[in-house]
Amino acid sequence: MISVPLRNAGFSLVEVMCAILILGIAMVGLTLGITTALSSNKESELQTTAVLLAAGQIELLQADKILTDGVQEGDFGAGLPLYRWKQSISSTAISGLHEVEVTVENAKTGRAIYELRTMLFDPPSELASVKTDNQKDSTKSRKRKRGGQ
Repeated sequence: MISVPLRNAGFSLVEVMCAILILGIAMVGLTLGITTALSSNKESELQTTAVLLAAGQIELLQADKILTDGVQEGDFGAGLPLYRWKQSISSTAISGLHEVEVTVENAKTGRAIYELRTMLFDPPSELASVKTDNQKDSTKSRKRKRGGQ
């Protein structure tokens, strides 16, 4: 009978240690990637909410019908405790035109999240709106006289 030397089958301790090291580095990289993605997603959510709140604040200014120069600040109520707003309205060289700046801030840190700047005209006066309504009525009556054309 011929004797064949047995070869050592399996992995050596050095090979196992290298495999564990490579696996550990890969797991750390994967964990950091997931953590970064989640924090970026949260920051994006905060920014998007701040943009919508600033645009809503501008819409409220337009609906109030009175633009008063000055600085005001407030919060968005109990439903949105993370956010505060600050608005600044100032007149420009053109009569009736105001520069409006709305800043949405983090309520805890005071750090500005989003700043929206725009220009708004004073709303038309009541007299102008009555005049416009009268013009519409006279246009309708002229159309009726001409046969609705």
